[in-house]
Amino acid sequence: MELNRFFDFLEQIYQKANVKATFGELQTIGEKTIIPVARVAYGLGLGFGEGEKPGEEEGQVEATGAGGGGGGGGVATPIAVVEVTDEETQVIPIVDTTKVALAGIFMAAWNLFWITRTIRVLKGRRAR
Repeated sequence: MELNRFFDFLEQIYQKANVKATFGELQTIGEKTIIPVARVAYGLGLGFGEGEKPGEEEGQVEATGAGGGGGGGGVATPIAVVEVTDEETQVIPIVDTTKVALAGIFMAAWNLFWITRTIRVLKGRRAR
């Protein structure tokens, strides 16, 4: 019975994190066929354990216990669209502008840090 619940859980993850959930079905518009492409990742963790509570006398067990748990999830990220026509097949990447902007901000901060540090070192040498 518990194994069936586990497989039901895996099925729920699959239904929520797949290419179809991200984009939907492939589309045919006129003579073009649009095929969605996504990066899909799943993660799963399980843990089980048992233990004993020692009694007052040596070798005596007052109580025992066991337990377990688990969890998991999945994510589907759109990465491209493949456009197929009679003349050509073209891959159109999907650019995450948030990641590009964060990378630019990080690079600006990194450069500012090193420029400031260099100026401080140079001023310290001149003061001597």
